[in-house]
Amino acid sequence: MTYKYWNITFKSKECDKDFIKPLMTNDVTSTSIANPVATLINESLATGYIPKLWKTARVVPIHKSGDSTLVSNYRPISLLPVMSKVLEKCVYTQLRDYYQYWNYLTPDQSGFRPNHSTTTALLKVCNDIQAGMEQGNLTGAIFLDFAKAFDTVDHGILLEKLKNSGIGDRTLTWFQSYVSDRSQYVSISGSSSLPLPVTCGVPQGSILGPLLFTIFINDLPNVCKASTVHMYADDTVIYTSKPNLPQLEAVLQEQFTEVEKWIKNNKLFLNTDKTVTMLFGTAPKLHKLQNPHLCVGTISNGTLTTVTSLKYLGMWLDPNLSFGPHIEKLSSKLYPKLGALYRNKSCLSPAVRNQIVQQMLMPAIDYGDVVYAAAPQTHLHKLTTLYNSFCRFALQCNYMTHHCDMLKQLNWPSLESRRTLHLSSLVFKSISGKLPPYLNRLLPQQLPHPITSDPGPAPYLQYHNTKRQWLGPHFPTEHHNYGITSQTPSNLPPVLSHSKFPY
Repeated sequence: MTYKYWNITFKSKECDKDFIKPLMTNDVTSTSIANPVATLINESLATGYIPKLWKTARVVPIHKSGDSTLVSNYRPISLLPVMSKVLEKCVYTQLRDYYQYWNYLTPDQSGFRPNHSTTTALLKVCNDIQAGMEQGNLTGAIFLDFAKAFDTVDHGILLEKLKNSGIGDRTLTWFQSYVSDRSQYVSISGSSSLPLPVTCGVPQGSILGPLLFTIFINDLPNVCKASTVHMYADDTVIYTSKPNLPQLEAVLQEQFTEVEKWIKNNKLFLNTDKTVTMLFGTAPKLHKLQNPHLCVGTISNGTLTTVTSLKYLGMWLDPNLSFGPHIEKLSSKLYPKLGALYRNKSCLSPAVRNQIVQQMLMPAIDYGDVVYAAAPQTHLHKLTTLYNSFCRFALQCNYMTHHCDMLKQLNWPSLESRRTLHLSSLVFKSISGKLPPYLNRLLPQQLPHPITSDPGPAPYLQYHNTKRQWLGPHFPTEHHNYGITSQTPSNLPPVLSHSKFPY
C-alpha cells in the first residue's frame, strides 16, 4: 500500500475530528505511517466495520450560481477525516478495477472514469445530433435535471445494486457500515452547527461517493430502449432522431414516461422546472415547421419547457449546432476580463502578462474547441479577433501590429493551429486506446491494407497495431488474494475475504 494512498494531496491543512493534519506526513517516514495505517485499514475491511468518528463529515457550502441568499444554490461539500480518505482510496481502487475488468459500467456514462471527460461526452452527443441532421432528420433531446441527486441516494437500493453487481456478503457488510450511522455538521465563517444524522445520499467530496453514485444510476439507460442516453455523473440527456416532429414527440414521450417511472422507483427526484427539451435540425428543416417546439408531458400533467439555447457541460448548444451562441457568450465573458487587465497593465510585467493569458484566458477558448472546430468561419473569426487582442495585451503593442508578427514574437501558434493540434491529439488518443469506446468506434483502428516495406503513397496514418493486455480483476475472486499488500509487509492480513462469486 500504503504510503501512496496515505500521501494523498489535501487542500485543507486543518485538523479534523481525528486530530490528524493532512500534510503531517511530510514530517514522518513512510514506514512509520504505512504499517500501522495498513493494519487499521485491513482490520476495517476484514471485520466490515468503520469507526463512527471516520463517518462524521464537516460540510462546507459552496455557491454554485444564482441568488447567493438561496440555500438551494449551494453545493454541500463534505470534508472527511484523513483516515477515512485513505480507507476510501484503498476500496475505491479495487472497486473501480473490478467493475472495469468485468465491463459492468454502462458505456453511456462519462463521469468519473479514466479516458472520459466532458469533452468526450460533448463530442458523442453533438456527433449523434449532427449525424441526424446529415440524414435529414430532426433530433429531439430531453436534458434531465435531478434535484440533489447525490444527496438523495437511497442506501437500501444502493446496497441492493451493489449485491446485484456481484459484491459478496462480507464486502456488502462493509458497505453497509459505510453508508449507515453517518453524521454531518455545517461549518461556515468559523461557526459550526450541531451534528445531525445522514439517512440517505453519498458524501460529496468523498472518494467513494462518485463511484457509488455511478453504480446507482448505471441501469438508467436500460429503460430507454428506443432512444440514446448519455450521462456525465447526474447530467443526463435523452435524445433520438426521427424524420418528422410527430414521430419524434411520440418516442420522446414514451421514453420520458419510462424515465419518470425509473426515477420514482429509485427514490430520486426530478426538477421538472429545470428539465427542458430542445429540437435540433438543419435551418431549412426547422423553418418548414409551423411550431418548432417539442411537446413532452410529465406524470404530474405538466409540460416540459422547450428552449432554443442551453448550456450543457459548459458549452452552449443551439438548434443548428452552429455554436454561434457559445462563441458569443464566450466573447462577452472574456472581453470584460481583458479590459480589467488592461486597466492594471502598469502593475504587470511582460512575463506575468504572458502567463495570465496562457493560464487564465486561453483555457476558456481551448475548452471544447474540438467540438466547435467545424463551426462557420463567421463565428470562428470572432474568436480569432479575441485571440489577437490577447496577443496585443501580452506584448503591449498597438492595433497596427500585424497578428503574424505578434504570434512570431510570442512564439504562439495561430488559433486554427491550436485546434488542429487538439484534433490531432484526439486522433492519437484513439489510436492509443485512450478514448472512450463510443469515440474509438468513430475512427479507423486499423489500416485498410497491410504495411509493406514500400507501401507507396497512402492517405492513412501508418502505425503499429499492438494488442492491449487487460489486467485481472482487482476485487477478490477465488483466484486472487487482494489486500493493500503490494507495497506493505507480507504479514498483513488480506483486505477482503475470498468469495465463490466474483467479489
